[in-house]
Amino acid sequence: MKLSDVLIKPVLSEKINKQTEKLNRYAFIVGRKANKLEIKKAVEQFYGVQVKDVNTAVMPGKVKSRNTKAGVLTGRKPAKKKAYVTIAEGESIDLYGTI
Repeated sequence: MKLSDVLIKPVLSEKINKQTEKLNRYAFIVGRKANKLEIKKAVEQFYGVQVKDVNTAVMPGKVKSRNTKAGVLTGRKPAKKKAYVTIAEGESIDLYGTI
């Protein structure tokens, strides 16, 4: 898997901001087939930081429905994989500078 396909986008939320301040931990949406070694290598290469730990979680797809003129349409959101990356002390990633 190419490193550019590993990291899809960073997760920006209040919960992750608190973890960033306290634990120096960042969250990313990653490719479903990416493993922890590929995620570690991609974060180190793209952001120039030293990764201490990588935890992953697969978020299952959810069933969504909506009402239309034709009736109720149901569909399914795709599943995602999240990676929680802890970086070394004293280092940081500037996620807001690239928005």
